[in-house]
Amino acid sequence: MQSVDIAVIGGGPAGLSTAAALKHAGRNARIFDREDRIGASWLRRYDRLHLHTIRAFSHLAYMPIPRRYPRYLTRDMYAEYLQAYQRNFQLDVALGTCIDRVRPAAISNNGAPRFVVETSDGDVYARSVVIATGEYGRPVIPAIPQSDTFTGTLVHSARYRSGSEYAGKRVLVVGLGNTGAEIATDLVEQGASSVAVSVRAVPPIVPRDFLLTPVQLFGIALSRVPPRVADRIGAAIARVAIGDLHRYGISSAQWLPFSAKRIPIIDVGFVMNLKSGAIAVRPLIERFTADGVRFADGSEEPFDAVILATGYDTGLHDLLDVPGVVKSDGFPSVPSGTRCSHPGLYFMGFFHSHRGHLFEIALSSRRLARTIANSG
Repeated sequence: MQSVDIAVIGGGPAGLSTAAALKHAGRNARIFDREDRIGASWLRRYDRLHLHTIRAFSHLAYMPIPRRYPRYLTRDMYAEYLQAYQRNFQLDVALGTCIDRVRPAAISNNGAPRFVVETSDGDVYARSVVIATGEYGRPVIPAIPQSDTFTGTLVHSARYRSGSEYAGKRVLVVGLGNTGAEIATDLVEQGASSVAVSVRAVPPIVPRDFLLTPVQLFGIALSRVPPRVADRIGAAIARVAIGDLHRYGISSAQWLPFSAKRIPIIDVGFVMNLKSGAIAVRPLIERFTADGVRFADGSEEPFDAVILATGYDTGLHDLLDVPGVVKSDGFPSVPSGTRCSHPGLYFMGFFHSHRGHLFEIALSSRRLARTIANSG
C-alpha cells in the first residue's frame, strides 16, 4: 500500500502547476495521470489547435513560457512546454496510472491519511487530495433518434484530428462553441465539399484580437467591472469587429459572457467563412436519416459525416465518493483553489474565466499551495 502526503489527480496544466507550487511552498506531491507521457492529452487534440490566450498569460506557476515561442502557441508547442515544466521542477509523476475512485479513509486521526485513492496499481493513502482532472473528463454524446441508421461517419469532436480526413465530403458539425467553430473552419480550409453547423443556443462571438490587442487583455480588464457593464463593452467590441450576422443565419446571442459566466466563441476564421458562404447554419437535429439528418424545421439534408461538438462532462460524480462536494452540473461545489467542505480535499482547474483558463491556474495553484502548506 502506497502512502503519500498529497495526491494530485491529473497531470495536465492544473495538476502540474499545483504540484510545482506545492514544491515551491515546501510540500511534496505525487501526480497520478492515466496518460503515458506529459502533454499526451494535448497532442491528441485536433491539429489546428492554438491557444486562444497569449504566451505571457498562459504559463503555469513560477515558470514563464520562453520568448522563442509565438504569441499564440500551437498544440504541440504547449505540450512541449508542459514537458519542460515537469523536468524543470522534477515533479513526481506516476504515469499510466488510472484512478478509479477517491474516497475518505476509514481512519483519519493524528495526521493519518484522510483519503484512499483507488488506482490501477493499487490503493494509495493520502493526507490531502487535489482533483485536477479538468472539465473534459468524458465526451457528451446526445441521444439523437435513429443515429444507428446513419450510414455515414458519426464521431464526437474528441476523435477529430484534421479536416483533411473529410476533404470532398459533406459535413455537419453539431454544436457551436469554440470547438465547433474551429472544426467547421478547419473543414473548410481542408477542402470539405460543404460544411454546415447545427446550432441550438446562439453564443456571443468576439475576435481573438481587436485593434491589434488580444481579446484576453480586454477580458482581464473587464473582469474588474460589474458584469452588465462588461457585457455592454464586449458587445460594442463585437459589433465593430464582427458586425451583424443575422443575414448569415446567426441571430442575437442568447446569453452574455460576463453575466452568464461563460466563454464566448473566440473567432479565428469562423466568421470570415460564414460570411463567404463556406459555412452554413442549420437548426437543431430532429433525427438521423440513412444518408443525413432531418432538422427541427422539417427539412432534410444529406451528409457524409456528422461531428458532434457537444462538449464534455467532468466525470467527478463517478470519480469521487465524497458526498456534497460536486454539484448537479458535475462541477465542484467550491471555486478551484479554495477549501472544500471535506477537509483535505481540493479542486484545481475548473474555471469559466474571461481572464484565461491557464491564467487562472497559475494564480489559483499558488494560492492553493499556500493554503495547504499552512494547514500543517
